[in-house]
Amino acid sequence: MPLPSAPTKPGSIVKDIPAQLEIKQEKPKRKRTVKAKSTVEPVTAQTAEVMTEAAQSTEKKVVARAAKKAVKAAPVPSLSENAHKPKLKRSKAGASEGRKLYVLDTNVLLHDPTSMFRFEEHDVYLPMITLEELDNHKSGMTDVARNARQVSRTLDAILQHLEGPIEEGIPLSVLGSKECLGRLYVQTTPFSTQLPMLPAGKADNQILAVVRGLKESRPSEQVILVSKDINMRLKAAALNLEAEDYFNDKMIEDSDILYSGTKQLPANFWEAHGKNLRSWQQDGYTWYEITGPLVSSFIVNEFIWHEGEGTPFYGQVKSVDRNTAIVRVLPDYTSQKNSVWGITARNREQGFALSLLMDPEIDFVTLLGQAGTGKTLLALAAALTQTMEMRRFNEIIVTRATVSVGEDIGFLPGTEEEKMTPWLGAIDDNLEVLNRGSANDSEWGRRASNDLIRSRIRIKSMSFMRGRTFMNKLVIIDEAQNLTPKQMKTLITRAGPGSKIVCLGNIAQIDTPYLTEGSSGLTYVVDRFKGWEHSGHITMQRGERSRLADYATDVL
Repeated sequence: MPLPSAPTKPGSIVKDIPAQLEIKQEKPKRKRTVKAKSTVEPVTAQTAEVMTEAAQSTEKKVVARAAKKAVKAAPVPSLSENAHKPKLKRSKAGASEGRKLYVLDTNVLLHDPTSMFRFEEHDVYLPMITLEELDNHKSGMTDVARNARQVSRTLDAILQHLEGPIEEGIPLSVLGSKECLGRLYVQTTPFSTQLPMLPAGKADNQILAVVRGLKESRPSEQVILVSKDINMRLKAAALNLEAEDYFNDKMIEDSDILYSGTKQLPANFWEAHGKNLRSWQQDGYTWYEITGPLVSSFIVNEFIWHEGEGTPFYGQVKSVDRNTAIVRVLPDYTSQKNSVWGITARNREQGFALSLLMDPEIDFVTLLGQAGTGKTLLALAAALTQTMEMRRFNEIIVTRATVSVGEDIGFLPGTEEEKMTPWLGAIDDNLEVLNRGSANDSEWGRRASNDLIRSRIRIKSMSFMRGRTFMNKLVIIDEAQNLTPKQMKTLITRAGPGSKIVCLGNIAQIDTPYLTEGSSGLTYVVDRFKGWEHSGHITMQRGERSRLADYATDVL
């Protein structure tokens, strides 16, 4: 059916434009005539009432009054203009309407060293105790120490552009960030504010006192404390002070709205989209070209499925152009003939995950899911198949964040791999499943096979990743939910030509302090890589470990 012609009425548009122009031109004329009347009419009315037979004496009084008014009126405009000029400058540099003053807690700077530049047109204030705490954390090789040193270097670079008194603040845009329109203020004088309920010796309480002092000294500004510490925000609320969490690095507020990588088709999908359907065979796959209104909501490498009467449909969106999409039908990974290192998919999401893991055009894969959904097992099975049988990769590299669930067990002896082995016990457990072999295999054969498999797997520490380049390797990042966005960027950018990176994790099991489901590095990359033609994501829904593990996940 041809598209309806777009309604165009150039005549009406042409008629509207002069009417608008006439209104715009008449408004200033009316204002000028009103002003002219207001300045002239009182004089003429006074002269009409004053003109009497004694005109000469009255005229002298009128002239004297007019002269006095002229003398007073002459200097007033110049004085008022000179008096308002500095005020206008301060309004440009200081707080304008809707502008806020954010007081940063130390943990915000240690969490994100660039947080000062994330508040757009608003101003940022650093208490002196915050600088003192940064100095206490700058020593060491941890990420916290590294971030503290980066903040100090950034502040030093900003202070190099100081032109006036530091009390007036420094524009945050001096380092080239055009989006930062606010100013940076550093505490230069102490506040006499007292908080009787809280001990003054604690750093958090001193920051709260600064916020209270700023609120009292700047009543016209909205002063807000930004902190990652929940207790800090609770104390601020008890003191009637505004406090917020640091939201800039949060990709989502609720994990339920995180991109799942799948889309269920409605029951009448093929009735509405099957009219202009095209299909063909290529590279051993069945392809469809689908056109319709729902196609515009598809995302590249998203999996679409429909289960109803007859044969179920499972497809992967390979390209989207407005209302037309190219979809590739997936192989049946539940069948033994399509098994990967002897592993077959037990549910729909596992089949989708194997499709991403085995696709040579996919360079980055993220698998989310609760405990027992098969994330690590599927990733290892696909890695062994592509390394040992298909020869796509030279070796497998496995790493994870060394964040313990309970108390730290202390230093571990041995080499880098020996130190990392206790952290990667899940890899050993899954290798036992993948290398169980058949009942007819000899013990010697299983051990030889196990040694051969382990020779192709390298266990690496994240501490030594910076500066490396992995070429023709498959990298598995386990427990990726405990990584920050910065750490995740460091690991992903290690990939060289012919490499593939697989991130595994469960955002409901975050053990890193100050990381949440919304600010985790795993959530960050899922959202940022969504829609890229060489990446894919699947959220695993159903546990397959055991009925005990599934029940414990649901009720505990």
